[in-house]
Amino acid sequence: QVQLVESGGGLAQVGGSLRLSCAASGRTFSSDSMGWFRQGPGKEREFVAAISGSGGTRRFADSLKGRFTISRDNAKSTVYLQMNSLKPEDTAVYYCAANVVGWVSPRSMDYDYWGQGTQVTVSS
Repeated sequence: QVQLVESGGGLAQVGGSLRLSCAASGRTFSSDSMGWFRQGPGKEREFVAAISGSGGTRRFADSLKGRFTISRDNAKSTVYLQMNSLKPEDTAVYYCAANVVGWVSPRSMDYDYWGQGTQVTVSS
């Protein structure tokens, strides 16, 4: 049974930072590419970042380049999302997802497993 469990969300101030973690179990973690998506209030789910199984390929939403970084530790079966210079519009539920084919894809439909999400609220 595949499980993805996000953590690290919470309340942050404008300009602050948060690091989200997503712990995976039930599969060979290094085989899967991993993605982060988010869904803000009244908005559709959108792509944030993705990383290949080896970590050698990374992809980011254009609007987030330079502020967000994705990384992974295959020994810990965990993927991270480092979020810096946070803005109120970053407020959302953040989800991690696994792609078993290994595509570093920005499309949510390409992901096979999803976590339950973690809330990030950025307040001024």
